[in-house]
Amino acid sequence: MKAKAITAETNRGVLLDVFVFIINLALMNLLMRYSLDLLRSAGEGDAFAVLALVLCSGGMFVLPAVGAVLKRWHFHRRLSARPKSEGEATKLPFDLLELKSNVAAGCLFNPIFYLVLSIFLSSVVLSLVIPLIFGKRANTGAVFVPLVIASFVTCVVQTVLVYRYFSPPKKAPSAPFLRDPASEQVGDLCICVNMILFQVFWNLVISQFPFTRAASAGEFAFNLFVLVFLALLVYFPPRIFYLAEDIRRPATWLTILLANSPTILRALFGGDANARGLIP
Repeated sequence: MKAKAITAETNRGVLLDVFVFIINLALMNLLMRYSLDLLRSAGEGDAFAVLALVLCSGGMFVLPAVGAVLKRWHFHRRLSARPKSEGEATKLPFDLLELKSNVAAGCLFNPIFYLVLSIFLSSVVLSLVIPLIFGKRANTGAVFVPLVIASFVTCVVQTVLVYRYFSPPKKAPSAPFLRDPASEQVGDLCICVNMILFQVFWNLVISQFPFTRAASAGEFAFNLFVLVFLALLVYFPPRIFYLAEDIRRPATWLTILLANSPTILRALFGGDANARGLIP
């Protein structure tokens, strides 16, 4: 792929994968150090750290919805502008009403699957964040129940807005900014920031459940399978917008695996960059 082509709107997914690979390879250890310091400060009652933790946690579930709203008009204009000679390329890689028409797309782009995955991820985030913010009050009904309800509602709203992104708008947005190309660029920025937050979260979580060194090829293969599977699950929600355009490209899955390879290799083989050594 030419250097100029990677910056095209239809190749933003590949660009994101390359960016995530660089972050995971060169900067993730530093980001995890800052994140761990933030978690420690929040646990000690630092108000600024608590606010930053709330914003980062909320951003993981608000930014995808914002990105979907900002990018929707431009995505469908680009899709409809493709030459008719491309045939199947003028359509989405899946049919929201006939998900069985494509097994892979039908699974990945099923809103129920996305909602369940969002609820699961939000539960993990809440289990880590709530005790740091509320301390002993975290287990009380006055704190726990409202947060669980708010988290569920957020996941539902996010899923609705994200999957609305895949349905063509009936008319142009009334807000001028949503028709401006700059809105898609801001949407791409939201998705990029969201991906970084997810990657930091994933690296922190995997560091708390270290994989033991495999004693056989079978154990190594099993550990590799589990890590790849979980990495793709975490990578999927922020990547879904671009996956809608490049899911048919074989290279897409290679760049996605490349983006996650530093984290997977660190978890398999350990090393100085592993966050386990950063935890007191």
